[in-house]
Amino acid sequence: MKKYDVCVFDLDGTLIDSLGDLADCCNEALMLHELPAHPIDSYRNFVGSGIKNLIKRSMGDKSCDEKLVTSVYRAFNMLYREKCLEHTRPYKGVSALLAQLRFNGIKVAVLSNKADNFAKKIVNELFDDSEFDLVWGKKENFPIKPSPESLNEIIKELGSVKERCLYIGDSDVDVITAKNAGVDFCGVEWGFRGVEELVRNGAKITVSKPHSIFELVQ
Repeated sequence: MKKYDVCVFDLDGTLIDSLGDLADCCNEALMLHELPAHPIDSYRNFVGSGIKNLIKRSMGDKSCDEKLVTSVYRAFNMLYREKCLEHTRPYKGVSALLAQLRFNGIKVAVLSNKADNFAKKIVNELFDDSEFDLVWGKKENFPIKPSPESLNEIIKELGSVKERCLYIGDSDVDVITAKNAGVDFCGVEWGFRGVEELVRNGAKITVSKPHSIFELVQ
């Protein structure tokens, strides 16, 4: 029997390289409000905790102005709705990995802190419908990661148990989410944050290529 029957993936920085579109849309929203833009690499540390937190981190000291935060947030959403797929692409080898997992009877899901409508739109455009059993972005009734609630619900909906779920991500938020849920974790070294952050936060397993994830589930 395989060790795992469910693989749950983070989205941004794990399955897809979306940093350019996130940075471009956030910078445009900031500049519309006469706030300074940031280099793309700064966004590696801004992303990961949902769009509202992305906006606040990008605003720096101005993030204490809730009215301004709301206005920038709305501008970002309008821009991202139109431009979220301009540069965003799956990482090399990811689609082949997903096909391998599904062919071998492993259920596959996405759990992202990105708004649910954006997560579903991007996944639907970049991947075949058959590659995922479930796609979850941020839902109103669930707190964002690292709360384990969404991950626990996904495991339940897919008819599995924690002991047979592998959670895969690229950031400290993902490591802590897996810990909080009591599931095994695999960190991806190609993501936004890098291997040092993963290990520092307790990741015991990291991989440098998508295919290595398939080897873990055997």
